Amino acid sequence: MNGIRPNIRAMAGYVPGEQLNAPDIVKLNTNENPYPPSPRVFEALRAALSGDKLRKYPQPAGDDFRKAAGRVLGVDPDAILIGNGSDDILTILTRAFVPEGGIIASPTPSYILYKSLAEIQNAKFQTVPFTDDWTLPNPWPVKGAHLTFLPNPNSPSGTCLRLPALERFAEQIDGPLVLDEAYADFAEWNGLPLAKELPNVIVTRSFSKSYSLAGIRFGFAVADPAIVRELLKVKDSYNCDVLALAAATAAIEDQHYFADVRSRILATRGRMHAELSKLGFRVTSSQANFLWCRRADKPVKPIYEALKAKNVLVRYMNYAGYGDGLRISVGTDAEIDKLLAELRKIV
Repeated sequence: MNGIRPNIRAMAGYVPGEQLNAPDIVKLNTNENPYPPSPRVFEALRAALSGDKLRKYPQPAGDDFRKAAGRVLGVDPDAILIGNGSDDILTILTRAFVPEGGIIASPTPSYILYKSLAEIQNAKFQTVPFTDDWTLPNPWPVKGAHLTFLPNPNSPSGTCLRLPALERFAEQIDGPLVLDEAYADFAEWNGLPLAKELPNVIVTRSFSKSYSLAGIRFGFAVADPAIVRELLKVKDSYNCDVLALAAATAAIEDQHYFADVRSRILATRGRMHAELSKLGFRVTSSQANFLWCRRADKPVKPIYEALKAKNVLVRYMNYAGYGDGLRISVGTDAEIDKLLAELRKIV
């Protein structure tokens, strides 16, 4: 078919992780939360399915969610932008800030979707390697980017830059800095204070990980209210449906349940780190709900394939100049027991 833009034809496109969801699969490859959402979420969904709520359009800006999130996070509701997952937010930001032929910058290795967003926009994508200890070079060499993405915590490493480094970074760049905080709820700190203080810092969050709502598709951003007013012009009119808004609002209001699930995941993460290290993996200390595991003595793709043959899915990743590794999500204790048992047979 003629008419497709040349840059779209030329791009490979983003490839999501494998979504094999059979009951006997131990799925540790896409960083989903292994525990169910808050019981309040199910109550909210049942209520949303009653009456005529599905017949009517949802709130365009998600006002009820913005008020609830504003109370929990201590931010102005007008500083919150809703999205169909945080990837939708990243797309909105790209459309709003980056002209055709513009520049998007990001450290590497990191989230590979950033490159796809640049290619769709027909923009240049410039990467800067992380240092050996997963920090940023100082000074940052890309000054003129229209948009700079920084995943924090980073994927695949799970590492997280502290606030002084983030503030210094924000002051070095000319355009907006997007702190992609999909995993920040598992970290000891986050960049939200900077989004409240610095007009060029935008924080994005996902409900797929810490709130167990990957199947619902919901995310949000926190930015200067003046920026959010402009971004509202770019997003789809009703980019979040009635069910997503109901589920997300109920989830963020149940902070007691959130804290309990978080503590369980952090405890399992610590056990995984210790046991994987005993098996000969070089495990990077993580602030996320996954671990980045490498081997000094051998490639890890055969390990990934052997695990998959036993119905244990992990994410195999290979970055030019960095070698390969396994990104392993934190599962339930029973799932991690299965993983470790199979790994002991393999390695």
